[in-house]
Amino acid sequence: MDFNVKKLASGAGVFFTRAVQFTEEKLGQAEKTELDPHLENLITRADCTKNWTEKILRQTEVLLQPNPSARIEEFIYDKLEKKLPSRTTNAELLGQYMLDASNEFGQGTPYGSTLVTVGEYQKRLGSAEREFIQTSAATFLTPLRNFLEGDWRTISKERRLLENRRLDLDICKTRLKKAKQAEAKAAAAPDFQETRPRNYVLSASASALQSGWESWDVDPGTGISEQSKLLSEEVDKAEHELRVAQTEFDRQAEVTRLLLEGISSTHLNHQRCLQDFAEAQATYYAQCHHYMHELQRELNKCVPGCANAVGTSYQSAACPDPVSAAFPSGPLSPGTTAPASSSSKPKTLAMEQTQLPITGTRKAKVLYDYDAHDSSELSLLADELITVYTVPGMDPDWLFGERGNEKGKVPVTYLELLS
Repeated sequence: MDFNVKKLASGAGVFFTRAVQFTEEKLGQAEKTELDPHLENLITRADCTKNWTEKILRQTEVLLQPNPSARIEEFIYDKLEKKLPSRTTNAELLGQYMLDASNEFGQGTPYGSTLVTVGEYQKRLGSAEREFIQTSAATFLTPLRNFLEGDWRTISKERRLLENRRLDLDICKTRLKKAKQAEAKAAAAPDFQETRPRNYVLSASASALQSGWESWDVDPGTGISEQSKLLSEEVDKAEHELRVAQTEFDRQAEVTRLLLEGISSTHLNHQRCLQDFAEAQATYYAQCHHYMHELQRELNKCVPGCANAVGTSYQSAACPDPVSAAFPSGPLSPGTTAPASSSSKPKTLAMEQTQLPITGTRKAKVLYDYDAHDSSELSLLADELITVYTVPGMDPDWLFGERGNEKGKVPVTYLELLS
C-alpha cells in the first residue's frame, strides 16, 4: 500500500511538471524542442491518412447500407462480437410482395404472370446486392476498420509517449539552464565574509553565527564555499538527467518514425482493397445488367404490343432496349469522356465485343454459371474456356459460343474476353 501511494504521488508530480512545461510553451515562456522535419512530415501524412480513411469508411457504409438504424444495429452486433442475422434486401422484399400479389390476382392472368416474372428478377437483383454488400464488407470495410482500430491506436499511443519524452527533455533543459544561471550568479557575487562591516560582525549574536553563517563557511582546504559546492552538484545532476532524457527521447522518436513509415505499406494494402471493391462493384453491376436484359426479353414476350409485332425491326421500335439506349455503341460526342479503366484486362464486355470482326473468333473465360433458357442458348460453367464469335444481325449483348461440339448463344456479361 505504501509503495502504491509513493508511486501515485510520483506520477502526479511528473504530470504536474509536464503540465507546467506545456502551459509555458503555449504562452511562449519556455523553449520547445522541435521534431525532425522528416518526422514532422510523417506525422502530417499519418494524420491525413487517418482522417480520410475515416471519411471513406463512413461514406462506404452509407453507400452499402443507407438505413441509419440498420447501420447502428450492425455496429452494436460488431461491438458485441455477435453474428449479424441475415437481412432481406429491399429488392428481395419487393420481389416477394410481387409474388404474393400475383397469387391474389391469379398467376394465369396477364397482370399476375407479369408480376411473377418481375418479382423473380427483383429477388435475383436483391440476392446479387446482398452478395455485393458481403463481399465489399469483407474485402474493403474490414481492412479499413482494422487500420483505424489496430495500427492507428498503436501509432497514437507511441506518439503520446513521444510527446511526454519531449516534455521531459525540455523540463531537463530548463532545469539545467536555471542551475547554471544560479551557479554563475553565485560566482559573480562578492564573498559575504569579506564585505560585511566589522561592527556588524561584533554585534551579531552567537546563535546567528552558528545557524546562518557557519553553513556558508569557506573550506580551508579548497577555498570553495559550501554554497558553490551545492550549486555545482546541482548542475552535474541536471546535466546527467538531461543526457538520460535525451537518450529516451531519441529512442522513442526512432520507434515512432518506424511506425509512421509503415503508413506506406498501409497505402498499398488499401490500394489492393480498393481494387477488390471496384471488382465487386463491376461484378454486381454486370449481374444487374444481365438480369434486367433478361427481364426485358421476358416482358417483350408477354406484352401484347411487342408480342404481336412482326419482324425484328418492328419489335425493336415498339419496345426499345433501355440497355442499348443507356450504353450507345456509337462514337462519343465532343466534350464527352469515357470512364477510365483501372485494369488492363477489361471487365465490361458489352463494349469490347463490338470490336470483334464478324468472322473472327477468340477465347473467353466464363465468369459465372449460366443455365440456357432454350435450345438456342449454351449453358456455361464458371472458369471454363470457350470460343466465341459474332454473326451478322446478332444482338450486341450476345455472342455465339462453341465448346467442343456444343454451340449456342451466350450472354456477353458472363464472359471475360481474352486477347
